[in-house]
Amino acid sequence: MENFDVVVIGSGPGGYIAAIRAAQLGKKVALVEKYPTLGGTCLNVGCIPSKALLDSSEHYHNAVHRFQAHGIKIPPPELDFAQMIARKAKVVEDNCRGVEMLMKKNKITVLHGVGSFASPHQVRVEGQGDSQIVEAAHVIIATGSKPSSIPGVDIDKKRIITSTEALSLKEVPHTLLVIGGGVIGMELGTVYARLGSRVQVIEYTDTLIGAFDRALGKELQKVSRKLGMEFFLSHKVLQAAYSNVDKVQVKALDPQGQEVTFEGDYCLVAVGRRPYTQGLNLEAAGLSLDEKGFVPVDEECRTKVPHIWAIGDVVRGAMLAHKAEEEGVAVAERIAGQKPHIHYPLIPNVVYTWPEVASVGYSEEQLKAQGRAYRSGQFPFMASGRARASMDTEGFVKVLADAQSDEILGVHIIGPRAADLIGEAALAMEFKAAAEDIGRICHAHPTFSEALKEASLAASGLGALNM
Repeated sequence: MENFDVVVIGSGPGGYIAAIRAAQLGKKVALVEKYPTLGGTCLNVGCIPSKALLDSSEHYHNAVHRFQAHGIKIPPPELDFAQMIARKAKVVEDNCRGVEMLMKKNKITVLHGVGSFASPHQVRVEGQGDSQIVEAAHVIIATGSKPSSIPGVDIDKKRIITSTEALSLKEVPHTLLVIGGGVIGMELGTVYARLGSRVQVIEYTDTLIGAFDRALGKELQKVSRKLGMEFFLSHKVLQAAYSNVDKVQVKALDPQGQEVTFEGDYCLVAVGRRPYTQGLNLEAAGLSLDEKGFVPVDEECRTKVPHIWAIGDVVRGAMLAHKAEEEGVAVAERIAGQKPHIHYPLIPNVVYTWPEVASVGYSEEQLKAQGRAYRSGQFPFMASGRARASMDTEGFVKVLADAQSDEILGVHIIGPRAADLIGEAALAMEFKAAAEDIGRICHAHPTFSEALKEASLAASGLGALNM
């Protein structure tokens, strides 16, 4: 039986990053993965392939709708959807191969098979036709999450599908029904709307992307309608079923309680994700799940068994790849005797539509619920010279600052390159910057980042300058 300092179960962003950091700190590490490729949901059927399709569909949409305004005349573009899916697959393959190379570079032992506890210090790895047990001084559970469903909706992965199947369709649907107006529903809905699908989003709550400041959801709905997307908010889905061999019918209650019916070629179920712990045999390690199916951990991601840790989607908090990465690094460093810290309120959240949506810190709704006095400063991209030059004028930046100290409490962006702009806000907030601090920093002109500067000036009370 081979002995390791650290055994990581799951090779997603949290798991493989934890393995690398532990190896860098001199630990003998094994990484257990049940699938043939490394990278978990994010690299294989999540973050990376969805961004590849978002990028390809954006290029196609621009060629069809925007090139002429730039003085570029081309024959009407023809969509080669099979090539688009093939390019996505190549992006995934390259990224997964990159993770394999990192494992070799850091001398990490990769064990392919289903990982489960044989005892608190022993992990069994059930491979194809073989089984082995390894001894571990520390175990990190990083098994991630899987798509959720709702009562009345049975996912068959053919026409009633999850995000996994939506990334590899053989055809562009004429009509795509999307149950759920969150991040996944909006991103994949955007992909197919750009490619010509009629996309109908059916959402239980009265807003899109409910985890964000409500102003962002309202603006995203407005700009997404320009793609032809249709939205049915405050609708409770009752059932999704086949109306014939190649059509799906969704029944729901509208805000007045009346039953309404939608029909499409495919129904994407995007109602969130749930922790994946199947087959871990936690009982053998002295562990159990909480009432929501998560592995309980303390603020350091340690379970009640001191040498067993859990990170990422399988524990409390936002289900974000970069959150899992930060936890993976922190746990590896704690095992090595260091004392890292994660400031959870400053983990950014992003929607990769176009315009992009990004947020960090508190929303206005949260500040109001806290009874905290704050100032709000907003700047529209319509007033940005750089945005006008690139024809990306939709959206705005909103900065929320403490009414007395001017400390930045939240930054909310919908606009071009919001996913990149939010990094400046997170950095500033990590150092407890005031809104005036960002407003006083010289930003290059013309850039999209000037919108953050101007919104910060407005929040500080100095007043935005017209660009």
